[in-house]
Amino acid sequence: MPKSATAKSANLALRLPPVIKAALAKAAVADRRTVSSYVEKVLADDLEAKGFLPKN
Repeated sequence: MPKSATAKSANLALRLPPVIKAALAKAAVADRRTVSSYVEKVLADDLEAKGFLPKN
């Protein structure tokens, strides 16, 4: 059953080269985050900086 449009989060699947996945995992650990949380933060920061997302 699909989630409603008002769900807190949505799934996103993507393929990454192993070297990028490994670097991402190291960066997440260094930032004391899960990989998922780190990806969300990096994407949100970039989208805010470029004006695609309102700043918090």
